[in-house]
Amino acid sequence: MSILVTRPHPDNEATAENLRARGHAVLLAPVLKFEPVAFHDESEAGYSAIIVTSANAIRAVAPQLRDLGLSELPLFAVGEHTASVAREFGFAEVIVAGGDAASLRDKVMQSARDKVLKKKSTLLYLAGADLSRDLGGELGTEGFSVVTQTTYRMAPVKLLPRDVCDGFAAHGIEAVLHYSRRSARAFLDAARDEGVEISALAIPQCCLSEMVASVLRDAGASQVLVAATPDENALFDALERALRTRLA
Repeated sequence: MSILVTRPHPDNEATAENLRARGHAVLLAPVLKFEPVAFHDESEAGYSAIIVTSANAIRAVAPQLRDLGLSELPLFAVGEHTASVAREFGFAEVIVAGGDAASLRDKVMQSARDKVLKKKSTLLYLAGADLSRDLGGELGTEGFSVVTQTTYRMAPVKLLPRDVCDGFAAHGIEAVLHYSRRSARAFLDAARDEGVEISALAIPQCCLSEMVASVLRDAGASQVLVAATPDENALFDALERALRTRLA
């Protein structure tokens, strides 16, 4: 029996490695594909800091970081995974939030209260093409000037890998891990197109947040578990709860 990971490449490889270390067999079905968007910063503003809600935003502009002087700025990362990627690409000052956009917003606001940032600071938001919330607008109402630059998009993958379809047909997949609303929707669309939607929704769906879980519930999944906090270790804990329940 295998755990299906729907997370995009390359982060799915690290997830698979962690799951195998816990004794699980793993199948990979990256249902979104990373596509960088050309970055042209035409703003005349002097940035005080950078905010990012995904490691992909950093990967997309990595070749330009040094030339643009961006890696010299403080960077507010949505969570530890994004922070680790930022450090890999040369950011020395990385402030880590609690794993979602709301905690990132609060971390930036707290930095202003602590006078680490000036209240009227101009922030560069390196973002994806599809945003789940208006983080720039929320910080704007708090007095910040936020310049949002789209640096990447995640394109849906239309087909599931053949070994995954075979796994659903043979009832060889015991749970699915979901990391975002968009990837959950893409997974459902691909499963429907492949004719395995009923089998796919009949097993536990382990989700990084309640927002992700709502997509699966609306689609008819009855075994939906949500991580206690929006990080992978908590998601793995939800997976273990799901597997214990199935064995009980």
